[in-house]
Amino acid sequence: MLFPDYRPRRLRQNEAFRRMVRETVLLTDHLILPLFAINGKDVKNPIPSMPGHYQLSVDNLVKSAEEARRLGIPAIMLFGIPDKKDSLGTRAYAKDGIVQKATAELKNKIPELMVITDVCLCQYTDHGHCGVVEGQIIDNDASLDLLAETALSHAKAGADMVAPSDMMDGRVAEIRGILDENNFSNIPIMSYAAKYCSAYYGPFRQAAHSAPQFGDRRTYQMDPANAVEAIREVTMDAEEGADIIMVKPALPYLDIIYRVRQEIDLPIAAYNVSGEYAMIKAAAEKGWIDGTKVMMESLISIRRAGADMILTYFAADAAKELGRAVGY
Repeated sequence: MLFPDYRPRRLRQNEAFRRMVRETVLLTDHLILPLFAINGKDVKNPIPSMPGHYQLSVDNLVKSAEEARRLGIPAIMLFGIPDKKDSLGTRAYAKDGIVQKATAELKNKIPELMVITDVCLCQYTDHGHCGVVEGQIIDNDASLDLLAETALSHAKAGADMVAPSDMMDGRVAEIRGILDENNFSNIPIMSYAAKYCSAYYGPFRQAAHSAPQFGDRRTYQMDPANAVEAIREVTMDAEEGADIIMVKPALPYLDIIYRVRQEIDLPIAAYNVSGEYAMIKAAAEKGWIDGTKVMMESLISIRRAGADMILTYFAADAAKELGRAVGY
């Protein structure tokens, strides 16, 4: 196919043609909005490094979730900020924990909105790590029971899906087992399967008060240099019972999303994380980029790489833009 017999521009000359041959689409159906729940009433604490996002008390969280639903966003990812922390993260699996209270209220007020809950210990431990600490070591196997109890408490509160983000080995099987044993076999698991030890999480850690108090998370989160290892991780989680596989972060790891898509026949989620959001917002505020266009191009690139759904702090902005435009 050579010029002049083949002219690719023929099918680019107007928006109707471009829409007709477009290979990848982005819909509000593909978006999941992360929200941060905190104790109190009428609390709306701005997150400086994430403009437009807040730590929300349950009453305000419900308002934000209702707006997301009105925009056509089908699900939220719920993170909790506890009122106190300890070495075992007991508020993570407490019946009256912040995620448990927020989940129950959300399902009471907006039952049609899917509530996915983040299952981890880092926001709830005084050391800031995602598992039980023995000395300076994160004890993998001792962490599994607590993670499973957290997932079960979320299911009892009404969560539609649980999402373990800790990266402990074997936690998907442990969670699947405890859910099934307690008559929650219908609750799916979205596994943070290929979660990299990334510098892109900085704004989130400020928002969730979850930075580790010593060391880092390189002994359990993945090395950014590795790709083949990601296939082993996602395969293991799939075999343990995960229903959805997640790659996190998204934009710096589009190649991983693509590789996972070739290897795994489960739905794939990608997390467009806080650092990705913050960089675009900051550059747009400086006038250096068109923030809306870069947002949409970024999200479509994640879909093009193979993601079926995208967790993104841009969800509400993108949904509004999708409502206004037919093209990108």
